[in-house]
Amino acid sequence: MAQAIIFVIVPLCLAIAAISDLLTMTIPNRVPAILLGAFVLVAPLAGLSLPMIGMHLAAGLIVFAACFTLFALNIMGGGDAKLLTASAVWFGLNASLMEFLIYVSFFGGLLTLLILMMRKQENTILASGLPVPHLLFTAKKIPYGIAIGLGGFLAYPSSPLMMAALARLH
Repeated sequence: MAQAIIFVIVPLCLAIAAISDLLTMTIPNRVPAILLGAFVLVAPLAGLSLPMIGMHLAAGLIVFAACFTLFALNIMGGGDAKLLTASAVWFGLNASLMEFLIYVSFFGGLLTLLILMMRKQENTILASGLPVPHLLFTAKKIPYGIAIGLGGFLAYPSSPLMMAALARLH
């Protein structure tokens, strides 16, 4: 049961957040809440010790502190901060968290450049008939949930919980 949750919950939540952010420029609060709640429930079932669970929660706390600062400076949206924090808990304080954050930064930069280029070409893109959400042109923000989702998809296989779940299959 714990393995099934580990395999499904993070990718599903990241996909929902990315799609929602693309279409509505918002990330529903229930997505990071589900991520955090599922971690608290599944971590002991997956065999993580209390100190290890503490290290995973510490990762979330560190990411939250950085995100809160960026939010306070109006650099990052609240939904992005909550999603990044809740996702970080699944990685813990290890190399997979750094891998996740590097992927998110890389895809966030690419996404920002792409959207800024699209906004400059708005009339051409809309005239072409491509099905592009109108909010990408009218909103002043970037749907960073997409970058968080992509970074999570790429880094999650190297996370300790996923590696432990995969090892139990053999």
